Amino acid sequence: MSKKTKQTERTQKNAKKGGTKLEKAIRIPSTLPVLTAKDLVAFPGVMMSLFVSRAASMRSVERALSTTRQLFVVAQQNSDVAEPTAHDLYTVGVVAHIVRTLTLPDGRLKVLAQGMTRAEASAYGDAEGVLIARIKEVQSSLDGEPNKKDKAIINRIRENLQVLVQHEQRPEEILLVTEEITDPGQLSDIIIAHYALDASAAQTLLEQFDARARLRATDELIAQDLQQFLISEQVREQARDEMNRGQREYFLREQVKLINRELGEGSDTSEDIKALKESLAKAKLPPHAKAEADKQMRRLERMQPEASEYALIRTYLECLVELPWSLRTKDNLDVKNAKRVLADEHFGLEKAKDRIIEYLSVLKLKNDSRGPILCFVGPPGVGKTSLGKSIANALGRKFVRVSLGGMRDEAEIRGHRRTYVGAMSGRILSGIKQAGSHNCVFVLDELDKVGADFRGDPAAALLEVLDPQQNKEFMDHYLGIPFDLSEVMFIATANTLDTIPDALVDRLEIIPISGYTVEEKMHISKRFLMPRQRKENGIEKRAFKISDEALTFLIERYTLEAGVRGLEREVGSLCRKLAREVVEGRGMPSTIDLKILQKLLGATKVDPETRESGSQVGLVRGLAWTINGGEVMPIEASTAKGSGTLQLTGQLGSVMQESAQAALFYARSHAKELGLDPEFHGKYDLHVHVPGGATPKDGPSAGITIATAVVSALANRPVSKDLAMTGEITLRGNVLAIGGLKEKALAALRYGITRIIIPQENVKDLEDIPKEQREKIQFIPVKHIGEVLKVALLAPVKVQRKITEKMADKKIKPVKRKRPTVSAHV
Repeated sequence: MSKKTKQTERTQKNAKKGGTKLEKAIRIPSTLPVLTAKDLVAFPGVMMSLFVSRAASMRSVERALSTTRQLFVVAQQNSDVAEPTAHDLYTVGVVAHIVRTLTLPDGRLKVLAQGMTRAEASAYGDAEGVLIARIKEVQSSLDGEPNKKDKAIINRIRENLQVLVQHEQRPEEILLVTEEITDPGQLSDIIIAHYALDASAAQTLLEQFDARARLRATDELIAQDLQQFLISEQVREQARDEMNRGQREYFLREQVKLINRELGEGSDTSEDIKALKESLAKAKLPPHAKAEADKQMRRLERMQPEASEYALIRTYLECLVELPWSLRTKDNLDVKNAKRVLADEHFGLEKAKDRIIEYLSVLKLKNDSRGPILCFVGPPGVGKTSLGKSIANALGRKFVRVSLGGMRDEAEIRGHRRTYVGAMSGRILSGIKQAGSHNCVFVLDELDKVGADFRGDPAAALLEVLDPQQNKEFMDHYLGIPFDLSEVMFIATANTLDTIPDALVDRLEIIPISGYTVEEKMHISKRFLMPRQRKENGIEKRAFKISDEALTFLIERYTLEAGVRGLEREVGSLCRKLAREVVEGRGMPSTIDLKILQKLLGATKVDPETRESGSQVGLVRGLAWTINGGEVMPIEASTAKGSGTLQLTGQLGSVMQESAQAALFYARSHAKELGLDPEFHGKYDLHVHVPGGATPKDGPSAGITIATAVVSALANRPVSKDLAMTGEITLRGNVLAIGGLKEKALAALRYGITRIIIPQENVKDLEDIPKEQREKIQFIPVKHIGEVLKVALLAPVKVQRKITEKMADKKIKPVKRKRPTVSAHV
């Protein structure tokens, strides 16, 4: 049911007499059909024009026309309810007599009704589809004749109404319909009906049955109306005085300009200052900034343009104008839209995406932009910076990026003091000025590349910028006044946390981003890299596709990285070669298979199989973590007759040297258990080498790898080539947890390694590895180096040679040796 009501109230001059005759002439029954009003509260003695469109309301009108032509008009408690029931209606309403009805062209019914008397519904019911009410008339007349106080209030009401009508604040009609009414209750009802009160306030006055109380409320209503009018008049007079003063000042300034022009002293400087003043007024500076701007403007006006400081002050004022003190973009906090934007612009990175959605959800509920500073940490090329751009797109905010790589001057962050020549604001305020928004998304790229020298430490200056509790009053040296950074959404990116000060890391919420798997790189190539490179190389309209086999070969044999930058370069190279084929008239193949791919790109750049030279004595494949992702790190150990010296090469750090010493001592202390010569320490020299000598290496996770290489060399037992390992070792042979397990496991897959020994404590980290890759690797958790050696070491070389010769003589097929494991395939 829907009914749109519009009240155009008209009351005759003799409303008192006419209303009384009508009430006496028409008897009011005990039950009446109900007409519910959405945004109208009816009053007695008032003529109402009602537009009826809801079906239930039309049935009520038809029921009234067929019987007594009377309705019980009552207001809804909530105007938003389309189909009100008895629970949605007030109990106090007005009995109205239908004077005339008219059917409009749009199907609605226009009803002209005269309010008769107040009534209270004791119960609502339904009669043949019509809402009816059992009512009781409410007498609200005054006891006795109006006293002197009542008459004084009535006179004051008439005088105040006269003032409001004279100044066109109220229609003249209100005086005409009330000039002959002396009954306080009826006068109050008519005046209240003419005021545009909200439904709840009007209903409160309708339910006030005491006529004197209703008269006092009417007096207060008109007095407040008159007071608001007088205040607005006073403000208008003050504004008029200010305008007159401004016009006078303008006239005097124009005279001064004319005199200067006649004397030949006029210039364009005054016009520039005027334009600068207008810009400052439009900038809506906060009070402390406006005070400083006014101070500097007064100095500028008193200064000659030729003065050296004139340009400095003017540049400073222009900086104040350009900063977005009050310019903000409206946030789009639709989480579904954010999910769609992140999914469209990035593949994978589920943990990072989930954290971003959580951040936006809290922002929507809290309605406060203050929150933790997110820091994406991961290898190059995985999409850290572009994630910040996607967050800006999802929120509908402006985006700005500042690279901190190589920054060594603190003034780059805080700006230079204005006393220096060539002073300017810092990179933070410059970036916000560039964005033009007070609540932009600000990406601080390469946070781990910040340095320090005699000019200060930029990382220390960033402590205030990246602290949500302090950056509300960030002080730039050039600006000299606080600037609120609390609404700026700062996002930092880094490849590693090792070079970031602990105090700065403490202010950041670290979100690690791992490298991509081969499958993820394939999806990224198809969805993002290939379309972009096809467009950049002018072949987007050429129909061709690359087979999955060729794309996998491209990823595995032409790139070796955690991200996709190198992959995009190779895809771009492929597209350029295809473009050349088209230009030279040879045509472009419709499908790029493995053969065509090798022909176009030439020799492979990465060949994991050639790096594996079989199971060898003293050669163990360890797993290392670098800022570029995981890497397989072979470790070699070899013995020679000597006096028991230990030599370490390959630019090993102190931690790796200590791991080698601990491994050698473990071998000496457990020589008998390991099947070694107890006196080997005095007979042989041991040399441990890690290839890639130009690259410094350090860390404890190579402990079990070094120990296995040492025992393999001393025992003359080879290590399986399809096995890699990582873990820290103690002097007693215990294996401790390591970090970066996901990156290391993905690196092992790139090299074709299918078994990895890991510390028992790292089993919980296997959940971070995608299921598809996890199923391709057999993870072997261990607690002690003895378990590692049982799995890693094969039979001695002499024994293996004899077994092979014997099997060859007897023409027996070799049986694959079952290696011991301490865990199932995870």
